[in-house]
Amino acid sequence: MNLWKARCGALAASAQLVVPGEAQAAGLDGAALTWPYALPFAGLLLSIALCPLLLPKIWHTHYGKIAAAWSVLTLASLAWFGGIGLMSAALVHAMLAEYFSFIVLLFALYTVAGGILVGGHIRGTPWNNTAILALGAMMASIVGTTGAAMILIRPLIGANIARPHNTHVMIFFIILVANVGGALSPLGDPPLFVGFLNGVDFFWTTRHLLPQTALVSGLLLAMFCAFDVWRYRAEPETGAGQGLPIHFRGLVNLPLLAAIIAAILISANWRPGIAFDILGTRLELQNLVRDAGLLLIALLSLWLTPDEHRAANGFTWEPIREVAKLFAAIFTTIIPVLAALDAGKRGIFAGLLSAVTEPDGTPHEVAYFWYTGLMSAFLDNAPTYLLFFKLAGGNAPTLMGEYAGTLAAISMGAVYMGALTYIGNAPNFMVAAIATERGIRMPSFFGYMFWASIILIPMFVLLTLLPVAPVLR
Repeated sequence: MNLWKARCGALAASAQLVVPGEAQAAGLDGAALTWPYALPFAGLLLSIALCPLLLPKIWHTHYGKIAAAWSVLTLASLAWFGGIGLMSAALVHAMLAEYFSFIVLLFALYTVAGGILVGGHIRGTPWNNTAILALGAMMASIVGTTGAAMILIRPLIGANIARPHNTHVMIFFIILVANVGGALSPLGDPPLFVGFLNGVDFFWTTRHLLPQTALVSGLLLAMFCAFDVWRYRAEPETGAGQGLPIHFRGLVNLPLLAAIIAAILISANWRPGIAFDILGTRLELQNLVRDAGLLLIALLSLWLTPDEHRAANGFTWEPIREVAKLFAAIFTTIIPVLAALDAGKRGIFAGLLSAVTEPDGTPHEVAYFWYTGLMSAFLDNAPTYLLFFKLAGGNAPTLMGEYAGTLAAISMGAVYMGALTYIGNAPNFMVAAIATERGIRMPSFFGYMFWASIILIPMFVLLTLLPVAPVLR
């Protein structure tokens, strides 16, 4: 279970890796890179996706070694391609400019959200369940999909544990709270943080994805409520969930969550023009101050929150440890892939570029939506977002302006379709693992994919055919 929690928490991390132009800064000629240079990245993602299913004991024991092996293979190939200096510059950039900032944010959100405890009991009625799902969907863009899931999953399980039909509650929770609800801010879902760290305005997704997210969320809540009413009426009265009134503990973490948001916003708007250079990597003062502030907030949460609150939440450090190891490898192995994408039609991904480009050279937004989404479901949504962000040019001002529809298509595909499988987004299998531990019978990997597809694919077709505030065309 911890392996899957970590895997999901791990894949939750994949937000941001290389800013536009990094490949050139490191001296990598993407046009000269052939497909073998991309194999370590593909191998790592396939290892993360398949090894926990096919070789769970080996993966749980040796996942760090497996990830390190793919990283070493990448670094060796870069050294052979351009020398030790080029390899060192690329690695320093990926680790200091990108990985460190991401893992610090993830650590802060994970730590602070894990200190908020919702106690008491709720009756698992359709109306209460729908209210919890709606609350979680709204929270997800503020405290992150992982944070919202951690806060609400145990009260929801407690409310429904005695019901004979409760699996569907968890499936809709994963879809709404662990995925769709996080579409409105960089804090909500890792792919959007990728965009933020690559220059996308903090509130851009709020302004451009609100109609689509409201439509999808509203339809999902209505569908869930109707289905839950039908199942609930066929069940015997159990009185489940009656008992202690709802109460909240660890509320000191709420202002700390607000402080995390403030730190992100300040770093986006404060530009002192001071930077430090390490092997060609520019580390700007506002980002260093932000990361230091996030670490301080996390430490304050640990100091101010009683240990019993985290214990009652089932809080452990294992998921964040796996996140740190696996995503250090992802950030490393993706370097040559991004360099090849920078090369555009001259690189090995020219075919993929053609698939998402109209004959006149403009982006094909529907293609971006579906390609990004379907790849997100199986390769994790954050690195997939980054790949298509780079494929679309990687220039944030242009993507927010002239090609806003393309950026919206990439964002919606990555966030929404991450719900199609357990491995599509960070907290998906984490929720499933917690529910299984508490006695709820969760579907298998392919069983969940089947039910999620039945629920979601019609909505994605609707977005394609009847776009809200014409985003997809």
